[in-house]
Amino acid sequence: MKNEDVEGSACELRRVTCDDAPAVAALVGALYAELNEGNAVPDYRLESVEQVLRDSERSFAFAAVNDGVPIGILMLAEAVAVFAGGTFGQITELYVAPGYRSRGVASLLVRRAAEFGRERGWKRMDVGAPHQPRWSRSLRFYASEGFIEVGPRLRLEL
Repeated sequence: MKNEDVEGSACELRRVTCDDAPAVAALVGALYAELNEGNAVPDYRLESVEQVLRDSERSFAFAAVNDGVPIGILMLAEAVAVFAGGTFGQITELYVAPGYRSRGVASLLVRRAAEFGRERGWKRMDVGAPHQPRWSRSLRFYASEGFIEVGPRLRLEL
């Protein structure tokens, strides 16, 4: 899938494979470093990229590539819940390299993920926005893409 939304040059959106693990790890690593104010990303997170990509029944990813260079990543997990009407998608990571932000790349990735979800029969797609108010720009972006704020997400480390 080619798109002309990235400053006049073609941005290719493509499904990620296990062969893309190094590029995915680099982009996800940059995401977590940014979210954690430059602190090192735990190795186990980046080592899990291949494992996550191999789980092709529940885990999916799309990359935005510009001139052969990966510039963005969107990772999805399929979940199931009664409240969601069955299977649904969860955006687990979305990252666009700083030099390509505000050029429509994230929107292209989200639209591709929504299209993929409709193909799989999902009735909804969820995302956890980063901490507010520091990441209010992220929350505004998701709202502009049609997401509705439903409250905070909590976690329990196991």
